[in-house]
Amino acid sequence: MAVVTDFMAEALSLAGQAMAAGEVPVGAIIVSPDGDIIARSENRMQRDNDATAHAEILAIRQAISVLGTSRLVGCDLWVTLEPCAMCAGAISHARIRRLYFAASDEKGGAVEHGPCLFNQPTIHHKPDLYGGISEAPAKQLLRTFFATKRG
Repeated sequence: MAVVTDFMAEALSLAGQAMAAGEVPVGAIIVSPDGDIIARSENRMQRDNDATAHAEILAIRQAISVLGTSRLVGCDLWVTLEPCAMCAGAISHARIRRLYFAASDEKGGAVEHGPCLFNQPTIHHKPDLYGGISEAPAKQLLRTFFATKRG
């Protein structure tokens, strides 16, 4: 089993790979109930020409395939940016146990910002939430990426 602090470091490494490929730098991993990483992904929207190819969605699909089930009960998701509404909905439907994220997203986030999806009475499942983990390096990746796009 990996040390918990290694999980966000792995997600940050994936975010760096996404940035190197010209994608918004977001990385995600899913950890099994046994503490093993069972899925790794990064944003692939541009490379895949797919608006749904967010790191979280790709990691959820991969973990479901690995486990051979439609739900990820007992699994944890580590991601470098607060999930959007699409990803938060998928997290709920997949029954992710815990969501750990690094940087908040005031514009597109849907966990602490925007619709605060997990606080809605119609939500099927609410994971335990832990934000702000390794926030500074995640924000720095995002600042660097967007500075190159605007510069």
